[in-house]
Amino acid sequence: MKIMWKIVLAEALLSVLIVACSTVPITGRKQVNMFPESQMVSMSLSQYDEFLSQSKLSDNKEQTEMVKRVGDKIAKAVESYLTANGHSSYIENFNWEFNLVDDATPNAWCMPGGKVVFYTGILPYTRTEAGLAVVMGHEIAHAVARHGNERMSHQMGMQAVATGLDVYLAEKPDETKQIYTTAFGLGSQYGVMLPFSRSHETEADKMGLVFMAMAGYDPGEAVDFWTRMSQSGGQKPPEFMSTHPADQTRIKDIQAYLPEARKYLP
Repeated sequence: MKIMWKIVLAEALLSVLIVACSTVPITGRKQVNMFPESQMVSMSLSQYDEFLSQSKLSDNKEQTEMVKRVGDKIAKAVESYLTANGHSSYIENFNWEFNLVDDATPNAWCMPGGKVVFYTGILPYTRTEAGLAVVMGHEIAHAVARHGNERMSHQMGMQAVATGLDVYLAEKPDETKQIYTTAFGLGSQYGVMLPFSRSHETEADKMGLVFMAMAGYDPGEAVDFWTRMSQSGGQKPPEFMSTHPADQTRIKDIQAYLPEARKYLP
């Protein structure tokens, strides 16, 4: 009887994986996202509203307008690419919004649904509009590639699949929130997910280069931006203990992909 149940469970898991399997735009990588993207967007909006209620928007009009301007250009490039390549469903739940918050942390992120936040602390490293486009393209790429859904799918695993995400959210809200926070880069931890996260970063780099090129920005600016970030000082963990590639690894990979990305320049 136990063997029979194992077979049934294995068949059920296989069915879920087949149904949930999708292809990442641009890179063509196969991924498994077990949760409806509409539900991921709903969760994101709740987290996004909570974040904004606790944050101070920048009163620097020039910088704020630049973030919104670059965001609009990248968003249009994303929409153009996805529509032309039959992937418009990837952003059907998106309602783009770009904000700059007054925070010295050098950070930026994009949630499912197209909610983008830049921190003023990253502007000294972006320096120019093209530099800002590097980060904008990269963060939007994470959302377009549904990396957060993929991470949550791996971390929650079959427990959430068996009970349904709605039930899982109701029964274990604190645990689910922690997993969500980690999946979308709002927190950090060491563990088995680290190599997986690095692969997402590399994929987002490549996709971001294409998106910024389509928006009219030279993707070569990414090399300058990451060089500045690498020289920012402070002790960094070794690559195997980091959710991001080592700076030199990232720069080398970006340089190798530049010829392909520049094909998308207008």
